[in-house]
Amino acid sequence: MSRISSKPLYFGNFLVTPQVFYLTPHSFALVNLKPLLPGHVLVSPRRATPRLSDLTSTELADLFLTVQRVGRMIERVYNATSLNIAIQDGADAGQSVPHLHTHIIPRKKADLNDKGGSDAIYGMMDGDEGNIGKHFREKDDGRPQFPRVDEETRRPRSEEDMAEEAENLAREMDRQQDEKAVG
Repeated sequence: MSRISSKPLYFGNFLVTPQVFYLTPHSFALVNLKPLLPGHVLVSPRRATPRLSDLTSTELADLFLTVQRVGRMIERVYNATSLNIAIQDGADAGQSVPHLHTHIIPRKKADLNDKGGSDAIYGMMDGDEGNIGKHFREKDDGRPQFPRVDEETRRPRSEEDMAEEAENLAREMDRQQDEKAVG
């Protein structure tokens, strides 16, 4: 397995190096421990800061260029027709890990009709399902890994599954960069 980084990468205080599939000088993209929908990934600044307003202009530009690049690839790989791109900027906005991160969630027509329609994604993000920090803490504490939420469609993923997805998405990012250089 190729490594994106030989140095440890942290999301808050959680080591996520094997989950990272794209790295820039100021940002990284990682697969999600428990995605809300297939292909749900995160983009975060390398410097651990909780709020968008804490970023320098260089970090901010890099973050959003990374969101754009990763979003384009996720949409293609997951055959999506749209994306939800969301930031929960601070604890009172629902941020569960005090490290700024952008959610990229691929969407398709009628993908959440069984949950009340396309806007159901916001409730999923705000609820227990979207509490990334809680899931990391439960995993690290040795307690049962995840609450029994929507077990039919959202199962927790193993470290191996996340590393495999990260490797596949890293290849897709390389492919996208190669296509852009040629075209």
